[in-house]
Amino acid sequence: MAESTYTVTGMTCGHCVASVTEEVTKIDGVTGVDVDLPTGAVKVTSTAPLAEADVRAAVEEAGYALAG
Repeated sequence: MAESTYTVTGMTCGHCVASVTEEVTKIDGVTGVDVDLPTGAVKVTSTAPLAEADVRAAVEEAGYALAG
């Protein structure tokens, strides 16, 4: 199992959290997604390390952006 934390910008409500969770969960190997709305932290658990580009693409598909 691998675990990574990313910071997502632009989320303001529960719908934002649901959208990001839904898109990131679609990445192959992802087993869990935990989003903290106040901080924008997105903790992703997966069967193997993920490429940041894959996470960035999923977050952008949801309409938001990774910080940094």
